Amino acid sequence: MLLNCHTYYSYKFGTISIDQLIEEAIDKNYHSLVLTDINNTSAAIDFIRRYQGKDLKPVVGVDFRNGAGQKYIGIAKNNQGFRELNEHLTFHLHSGKEFADRAPIFLNAFVVYPLGSIHPKNLNRDEFIGVRPSEINKLFGDLRNYPEKLVILQPVTFRNKRDFNVHRLLRTMDNNTLLSRLPKSEEASPNEIMQSRNEILYHFRDFPQIIENTQGLIKSCFIDFTFKQNKNKRCYTSSSEEDFKLLSKLAWDGILYRFGEPSPRVVARMEKELKIIRQMDFSAYFLINWDLVEYARSQGCYYVGRGSGANSMVAYLLRITDVDPLELDLYFERFINPSRQSPPDFDIDFASRDRDRITRYIFDRHGWNKTALVGTYITFQYKSMIRELGKVFGLPAHEIEKLQATKDFSSLDDIGKLVLQYSQLIHGFPSHLSVHSSGILISEEPISAYTATIMPPKGFPTIHFSMLEAEDLGFAKFDILGQRGLSKIEDAIRLVHENTGDEIDIHDLKTYKDDDRIKELLKHGNTIGCFYVESPAMRMLLTKLEADDYLRLVAASSIIRPGVAQSGMMREYILRYRDRSRCVEAQKEAPALYELLEETYGVMVYQEDVIKVAHLFAGLTLAESDILRRGMSWKFKQRNEFGKIKDKFFSNCEEKGYDYALVTRVWTQIESFANYAFSKGHSASYAVESYQALFIKAYYPLEYIVATINNGGGFYRTELYVHEARMHGAKIFPPCINRSENQTVINGNVIHLGFGFLKSLETTTINAILNERYRGGYYRSLQDFLGRVPISLEQLSILIRVGAFNFTRKSKKELLWNAHFILAKSKKTAPERTLFQQEVKEFTIPELYYHPLENAYDEIELLGFPITRSTFELLENMPLPKTLAADLPQLINQNVVIVGSLVHVKRTRANNAKTMSFGVFIDFKGHWIDTVQFPQIAARYPFSGGGCYLIKGKVVEEFGFISIEVAELYRLPNENMEEPSTRLKAPDKSRLLGEYYMKNVQALPKIGITKAE
Repeated sequence: MLLNCHTYYSYKFGTISIDQLIEEAIDKNYHSLVLTDINNTSAAIDFIRRYQGKDLKPVVGVDFRNGAGQKYIGIAKNNQGFRELNEHLTFHLHSGKEFADRAPIFLNAFVVYPLGSIHPKNLNRDEFIGVRPSEINKLFGDLRNYPEKLVILQPVTFRNKRDFNVHRLLRTMDNNTLLSRLPKSEEASPNEIMQSRNEILYHFRDFPQIIENTQGLIKSCFIDFTFKQNKNKRCYTSSSEEDFKLLSKLAWDGILYRFGEPSPRVVARMEKELKIIRQMDFSAYFLINWDLVEYARSQGCYYVGRGSGANSMVAYLLRITDVDPLELDLYFERFINPSRQSPPDFDIDFASRDRDRITRYIFDRHGWNKTALVGTYITFQYKSMIRELGKVFGLPAHEIEKLQATKDFSSLDDIGKLVLQYSQLIHGFPSHLSVHSSGILISEEPISAYTATIMPPKGFPTIHFSMLEAEDLGFAKFDILGQRGLSKIEDAIRLVHENTGDEIDIHDLKTYKDDDRIKELLKHGNTIGCFYVESPAMRMLLTKLEADDYLRLVAASSIIRPGVAQSGMMREYILRYRDRSRCVEAQKEAPALYELLEETYGVMVYQEDVIKVAHLFAGLTLAESDILRRGMSWKFKQRNEFGKIKDKFFSNCEEKGYDYALVTRVWTQIESFANYAFSKGHSASYAVESYQALFIKAYYPLEYIVATINNGGGFYRTELYVHEARMHGAKIFPPCINRSENQTVINGNVIHLGFGFLKSLETTTINAILNERYRGGYYRSLQDFLGRVPISLEQLSILIRVGAFNFTRKSKKELLWNAHFILAKSKKTAPERTLFQQEVKEFTIPELYYHPLENAYDEIELLGFPITRSTFELLENMPLPKTLAADLPQLINQNVVIVGSLVHVKRTRANNAKTMSFGVFIDFKGHWIDTVQFPQIAARYPFSGGGCYLIKGKVVEEFGFISIEVAELYRLPNENMEEPSTRLKAPDKSRLLGEYYMKNVQALPKIGITKAE
């Protein structure tokens, strides 16, 4: 009887979740329900799945509307009808065209029009007029002559008055207006509430044929999907048998490439995997990925295959990944096993610039009607809802900010209470559909068999549901990601060839793993710019682990993850690695557990460890263990399966006689992995990319750093990478109109920053400079430049001030004087190409005041950091300690005072919920200073922006990693550039600081203080 039901996937309109809709229908004695969200099919698949096992018949369709105005409802008779509706909806969503007053002729779908929109005599066979209970009094005259064309139409949009209020708030937000100004035409009727079946029948008691028509329509509809069965493209070639033959051939070819003469162990592993792949009918899936990476290599695109796919020897042989699973004892069942219910997926990272090209290849190769990006739902969040609802009620910004910070609800007025109440109710509602970060589906059937699609700005069709529903259906998504780390490697290889002529085989991992230079970089944490190993926390971990080999780097890649780190197991891993007696104690406490985790000293580090512990320690089946592993993700935890597995985990351990405290600790470790844990293969893949980056950094540091700068840096700001280049012997220059490109360039050891780093320099200006230089050669002077390039005075001033005309050997002020004279009466130069260039009169200007720091301050303003001087040279003239980072190993457990230029601050919560900070600095010589500010010190001496700081504290050492426990922290003032005659005479902050530290000279180490020159 319910032909027009909405969930909250009718974005900013509906208010009911799928579960609530089903529960409401069961409570009100319905045995069927038609889900028709507005211009959307997001809920359809999950709606049908949830119906399984319930005494309800699922029917789906679409409520086609222009804005809030309903045109007609399409109801699928069967799966083919659902496809027709999806294709109709997709056309309009892609084209942006409004829906016409009449629906097209559907062969397998019913159409229901609202009463009054069309005369019954004009209806086709499967078209009807919907009559609401409130419209029964309109059934007179000509309408009574067409009773066979009338059906009951009771829309369901909310459950009660509160839901109706939520609906009005959502409509107000969607219309970007005030609640008091929301037009009635933009909201649903208050009676769009699910009435009981008996109430509906009572309303239409005098119209039995309308009831019969409605029941007959629903009875003639049947839609069904088989879940958890492979929906991917079935064959890469002409048949599954041919697919397997090709896969086997490629695997044998790959053995020769990877191993030369393979050992029996390698062959056995390959044949075992091939058998399972054939059994699971996954040959096409492997071949599609192989085809993809083959295309990438043919186009010179660099990639890294990661994730659990790295557990596969066949994937290694097909060059989908560069991880040898035998080397790391990775077991294939983590990727594919007959007990695993969810399909596998490969994650393949490409250089960011190549991602769209690779994605387009997939669509072109496999068909745009059978390929789509995976969707994702953007949901309303509590704090943002307070802001949005505050606007809806017309509250000023300062009151909204107070509401967001309030903790005392009793102090609020009625409006404030309403805002907070409804913000909590709407929290978690889907707001709109977006695009999954990487997932792509390649279907055997057209995508429209399952969903309509949107066309986001990326230009690729995107399905209406998320990866969870895709997995439920049986899709294995192809994850294609863009990554700056690979862009850096790709650019670095090109720069090395251009600057040195050398060629690099980036896949020669066996050589890299034994390289002494790479080992030294890893062991001492000298990894700035290198993928995944450059952060302060990773540098610290590498130092403490003395991680100079591949296996320890793989472990470190996973140990650093929040789940392991925050549970305290990262520290325990380090302690057990450095002190093996702790391993003996752990082994005595739980020998069965330690035996499973012996490689990682009894500590769970990888996702595979969760499976091992669940299966072999707690006695869960492999399928149950995989549910537990997947349950580590927040998006899966809400499903009932996770709670059931948790209960069984504890009951099994109790039966095995394990100590309850031990079981609880093990479970806590498992839970700490939530949404963070890496599979071992994933960590190994990251380690492979780290090694590739480290190799280039070790042998071609300047080219690698330039590539890093050109790709937006990494963990740190551009300034730090410029400093790193200087530490490796580079000569750094600002952008130059004759040497620079849009990006930074290198010639030998000379680096010119790119025009693209200049704030406020327009793209059109950059293009004009470069195009004219390519055409006519280097610029000879300012006058020559102005005669050839159209440019405004404002844009020209930026170039002069940053030093782009330093080659003229004229001062900036003289150049600016000439520029103002030439462009004084024109907004922009208008160069004309003539045979003879007219000479421009030059002036001799008087000598003007010049401060040595002028260039540095111009660079800070225009680039964000100084080039010609270090940050230390910007400090006011005052006594400063001269302690260096190199001195700290000799000062363990002593108090020191040292000056550092701030690089990075990480703030974190201590166990008492107070904030502590970790500061990273560089000293006068450019070397690292690591500091820790415990909560009391962090609160008393907070960081106050970039610049140089005076640090006082105690030098501490843990496993070779040296840091300073800060006792006091002061940001030092910079020199001002006013002329001496205008400077203030009164004592300022810098003098007071200087006096304070001169008084404390006796408390400082002898090497730590000196008078300024």
